Amino acid sequence: MTVPREMPEKWPRVRAAGGAEEERRVRANAREYNEKFQYASNCIKTSKYNIVTFLPVNLFEQFQEVANTYFLFLLILQLIPQISSLSWFTTIVPLVLVLTITAVKDATDDYFRHKSDNQVNNRQSQVLIGGVLRQEQWMNVRVGDIIKLENNQFVAADLLLLSSSEPHGLCYIETAELDGETNMKVRQAIPVTSELGDTSKLARFDGEVICEPPNNKLDKFGGTLYWKENKYPLSNQNMLLRGCVLRNTEWCFGLVIFAGPDTKLMQNSGRTKFKRTSIDRLMNTLVLWIFGFLVCMGVILAIGNAIWEHEVGVCFQIYLPWDEGVHSAFFSGFLSFWSYIIILNTVVPISLYVSVEVIRLGHSYFINWDKKMYCAKRRTPAEARTTTLNEELGQVEYIFSDKTGTLTQNIMVFSKCSVNGHSYGDVQDVLGHKAELGERPEPVDFSFNPLADPRFQFWDPSLLEAVKLGDPHVHEFFRLLSLCHTVMSEEKDEGELYYKAQSPDEGALVAAARNFGFVFRSRTPKTITVHELGRAITYQLLAILDFNNIRKRMSVIVRSPEGRIRLYCKGADTILLERLHPLTQDLANVTTDHLNEYAGEGLRTLVLAYKDLEESYYEEWSERLHRAGSAPEAREDRLARLYDEVEHDMLLLGATAIEDKLQQGVPETIAILTLANIKIWVLTGDKQETAVNIGYSCKMLTDDMTEVFVVTGHTVLEVREELRKAREKMMDASRSVGNGFYQEKLSSSKLTSVLEAIAGEYALVINGHSLAHALEADMEVEFLETACACKAVICCRVTPLQKAQVVELVKKYKKAVTLAIGDGANDVSMIKTAHIGVGISGQEGIQAVLASDYSFSQFKFLQRLLLVHGRWSYLRMCKFLCYFFYKNFAFTMVHFWFGFFCGFSAQTVYDQYFITLYNIVYTSLPVLAMGVFDQDVPEQRSMEYPKLYEPGQLNLLFNKREFFICIAQGIYTSVLMFFIPYGVFADATRDDGTQLADYQSFAVTVATSLVIVVSVQIGLDTGFWTAINHFFIWGSLAAYFAILFAMHSDGLFQMFPNQFRFVGNAQNTLAQPTVWLTIALTTVVCIMPVVAFRFLKLDLKPELSDTVRVRYTQLVRKKQKTQHRCMRRAGRVGSRRSGYAFSHQEGFGELIMSGKNMRLSSLALSSFAARPSTGWIETLRKKKGSDGSTAGSPSGVADKMLKV
Repeated sequence: MTVPREMPEKWPRVRAAGGAEEERRVRANAREYNEKFQYASNCIKTSKYNIVTFLPVNLFEQFQEVANTYFLFLLILQLIPQISSLSWFTTIVPLVLVLTITAVKDATDDYFRHKSDNQVNNRQSQVLIGGVLRQEQWMNVRVGDIIKLENNQFVAADLLLLSSSEPHGLCYIETAELDGETNMKVRQAIPVTSELGDTSKLARFDGEVICEPPNNKLDKFGGTLYWKENKYPLSNQNMLLRGCVLRNTEWCFGLVIFAGPDTKLMQNSGRTKFKRTSIDRLMNTLVLWIFGFLVCMGVILAIGNAIWEHEVGVCFQIYLPWDEGVHSAFFSGFLSFWSYIIILNTVVPISLYVSVEVIRLGHSYFINWDKKMYCAKRRTPAEARTTTLNEELGQVEYIFSDKTGTLTQNIMVFSKCSVNGHSYGDVQDVLGHKAELGERPEPVDFSFNPLADPRFQFWDPSLLEAVKLGDPHVHEFFRLLSLCHTVMSEEKDEGELYYKAQSPDEGALVAAARNFGFVFRSRTPKTITVHELGRAITYQLLAILDFNNIRKRMSVIVRSPEGRIRLYCKGADTILLERLHPLTQDLANVTTDHLNEYAGEGLRTLVLAYKDLEESYYEEWSERLHRAGSAPEAREDRLARLYDEVEHDMLLLGATAIEDKLQQGVPETIAILTLANIKIWVLTGDKQETAVNIGYSCKMLTDDMTEVFVVTGHTVLEVREELRKAREKMMDASRSVGNGFYQEKLSSSKLTSVLEAIAGEYALVINGHSLAHALEADMEVEFLETACACKAVICCRVTPLQKAQVVELVKKYKKAVTLAIGDGANDVSMIKTAHIGVGISGQEGIQAVLASDYSFSQFKFLQRLLLVHGRWSYLRMCKFLCYFFYKNFAFTMVHFWFGFFCGFSAQTVYDQYFITLYNIVYTSLPVLAMGVFDQDVPEQRSMEYPKLYEPGQLNLLFNKREFFICIAQGIYTSVLMFFIPYGVFADATRDDGTQLADYQSFAVTVATSLVIVVSVQIGLDTGFWTAINHFFIWGSLAAYFAILFAMHSDGLFQMFPNQFRFVGNAQNTLAQPTVWLTIALTTVVCIMPVVAFRFLKLDLKPELSDTVRVRYTQLVRKKQKTQHRCMRRAGRVGSRRSGYAFSHQEGFGELIMSGKNMRLSSLALSSFAARPSTGWIETLRKKKGSDGSTAGSPSGVADKMLKV
């Protein structure tokens, strides 16, 4: 290879001192040279284990969990004879069971990863080796190889496109695996290599590429090709990335630049941040508390043992000698401490963690199987992509939603336009007047155009008349739409055009130009062919100034057949209007009025402009553009400056307005979620007018609101002043409503809680530039306090980073669960930041879905996800945890009381087999059934009564208070469980007059009482009985008695005489009426206070769910008596053309807000508004607000604002 003059003779280091790659150098057809840099091979590995490493690595990972390490520590203690009064299998059996289940799950997951890796690595690819194409597996492809791809093949690695079967080195790819978009994209080889079409030329190709190191930026690539003493700039348009599929291209050749783990696809497959629920965090705290309680009990019993041995035990050394090695009462107490730690460890059984995961897995399957969340149109079911967050779905207080594609359908329709100051698109009646809402004449007839899209509809015939009459402005308007885009055209049959657009907006604009006679037919890298009113015209494409989120515009520079060079530009109004020539100011004013009118109707707008360029200026500008594109550094900035230079002093053509229809069920969903006290914030990149109108369409904003605050300040001072005025208005209104009460509240509470308790409904709308100031450290608290006091918040013109910052702000200062929902790549950061991320599988690809925790296809399913699945998951998990801690304290504390009567000798009450099987056989399945299937009210009632959702938001069902109540109940049960049989057995006799009391009979009686009491208790706790609940509860009881009699049978004794010594003990004990009377008395005394308390609570202070359940039961009984009467009215089904406010039928807003179309029948939530049963929720909510404010917002700021 000949080194060009610009290339350094002495290569700089490719890798930095720390081993990170600074730049990449790749020489074609030179494996030996490239191997010096030790680049990664093309073999990928997503699996974690192999046959040799699985067991040690998996066990090491599992013992990273504190719980597993804790139980391993207990197992080691049990292997020490001096301190263990239990056999080692009482701990090792559950521990091995848990480790085995987890290992099997991990092995299964890794097996499928291995299978996927092998499938990908063994794909075949044609590699050019020694001038001959050879079939090689993907994993054998190396950096610097030249490979051949054929149509519909996956790209094996990140390739520099060298040549293709298409003219000018073009090729077409589909990037669905990268960004989820199925639209075709075009890539092009640089001209100098596009002629290398045969293997002999490619075998002699020895160009060298110097480029950026491996990174995860899918849309950017910078590098330079050095070949034949010249250098050529490379960009992302020259690259084929791994994961793409070659389409509509017979073949192409590419040079491997990045392979295997260095490819951009693999660089983007990083691990998602692990999310934990608030219940998980609370449970970890409670487990630490329980461990502390366990240590305290061990210390008390150890002290008791030392005192007993010193005072009493020393007198019986002759026949009760101390164990070998024990020489003092103090050391005996020390050993007794560890013995009791082993015995009492069941207060935190390992089965707790397994049961929690099983329950969560069941809840996830319920979401996946829910047919009411299945979209038949897209054949997309709901999917729980994680199993760890289900109960948190029942605690959401803030929802952050994208607009386009989430609230709307992201199906764009060309609706209106403004051309040269004239607005087109209003629906007109036969007399030419603007039609009233609901009137719809026939659409415009496009039959004159054989290439028109039959699906396209437009309602204003005057625009077509202007085209036919030859209006030059209208012609130039549609000429711009047919030229300024990146759409790909495919013509399968003559006249049947199929457009592949990268965004729905572009597709709608090109389709509109097509129907009005300016048909985009085809493109090459240097030309665009358009049929203008039936005449084919080919324009020379000189440059494309592409769109990005910073420029917010795109331009093309074309040369017409007459030789005129013209720049066509389309973009956001805020960007383009300031780049117009001063002579167009009057036209710009009229067009701005039209833009405001369109935005007020919820339409998405773009401004169109053009500019003629002098030949000499273009040549000079083009040369500078080429140099900027070849620059090794700051290439993007140089190009941006050149783009900005040429896109000035343009002439205004007009504007377009595209309708993005509202999704079905969005207003109803938002209305019901609002009733559930969930605050919805919309974070959108659209302009303010469009977003506000969508807010009214969605019923987030209503005319009944006290005020809608709009923050548009451009400076820090302006934004702070606008936020301050908004707070003052809310406070003034509340003072006038609350009079003296509110003055008292002001003096005793923090500002945040006061604002959240204000009277009236407010909304806040804030622009992106204002939000940037509001999110600064010294103003974020003021912004949050103002926003949280509002019922609805809309943030316009926001960037993806700002979306994540808003979510992070709420997480930082509010003790509330957040949920983010979106459908596009710009929503990924927001989805990952929130406690719960929901992806909509829509028109913008699947990046949001891949980053999400839950996914479905329509926003309306969010209502069911939260109010049904989320609420039930939270309810079930809370009931499960309460019962689990209760039953284990009732089980374990009996040992504590027994210690005072056995000389603190660490003797167990129960048989060791009972201790082993209690949590994994006798009581595991009933509580699992309750945790998976239980429900307090039917799903219809969960949807009809959004207020039922509030206990989860306030964390009422499982918190520290509920935990201590469960513990107290468990301790109370253990006291009765021990002392009632103990008292009875002190003087009881058998039928034959002999003494009843003996250790084994006492153990059987207490164990039987325990199993029966906890079984009756779970029967009381179960709110929804299924056949599975019945089978598990009564089956567990039956299993207990079957195992009990088996362990005391003669058969087991003969097989294992050393293990099962007490033959017939169970049969003899349970044959005594006194024993059964004792069991019955214990059960009644343990259960009756619970039953009495619940009856009194239901009668005196019922919860909302109790009231709904009672009413529902009454309705069901009434319905059974009067079968002829229909208790439910079918909801009215209406059709509408658009989801926007001005397309709704009159009265629809009142219907939504009244709740009449939400199936709120006689059980309507409003009927409970005056009931005392809801007051406790509101009281706790206010209390939570005042408590949470101290942890969230700095009190100093709040106090200062209170004094203002």
